[in-house]
Amino acid sequence: MKAIDRGRISSRAASAGLAVLAILAAAGNAAPAGLVPRSLGPTTSAVVTIEKSYAAGTIVIVSSNRTLDLVISEGRAIRYKIGVGRDGFRWSGTVKVGRKAEWPDWRPPAEMKARAAGLPDLVPAGPLNPLGARGIYLYKGGADTLYRIHGTNEQSTVGGFASSGCFRMSNADVIDLYERVKVGSTVIVK
Repeated sequence: MKAIDRGRISSRAASAGLAVLAILAAAGNAAPAGLVPRSLGPTTSAVVTIEKSYAAGTIVIVSSNRTLDLVISEGRAIRYKIGVGRDGFRWSGTVKVGRKAEWPDWRPPAEMKARAAGLPDLVPAGPLNPLGARGIYLYKGGADTLYRIHGTNEQSTVGGFASSGCFRMSNADVIDLYERVKVGSTVIVK
């Protein structure tokens, strides 16, 4: 594995990163101590060689490895560390990126609200939102699956089995992926 060119990433994400830091700093002044993340989390991306051939722009998620690969060329991908569904919530299949959102609102699905009493109908966009800095919405047959690739403010869950089927990344990583992935891209979940 070879580390990705950090200069290329940081120049592209610098303005987004500064805006996010300003939002976090402002929210930190208004929120109780400890609730607002003080960083975007680590950057885990690395360019790797992959054996199977996929079209550039394809996302390949291997839940058992807790990795997300964005194919960049024949046999090469950018690999990120992710959090995946806990027991009973992992899934596989092929979907598409249906839409993308910066600092998305979160509306817990009815099934999740039934499992966790007290969840609100809506968590507005911002640094306390569980979807983090970016949301990449996964669709099948033109319909929203309710699964997302998203950032998280609970950095300790990245690399683990912790979600209800979504794929969690550090906010730094999801900002980078968001800039690279296009609506309509294929996402293969294994």
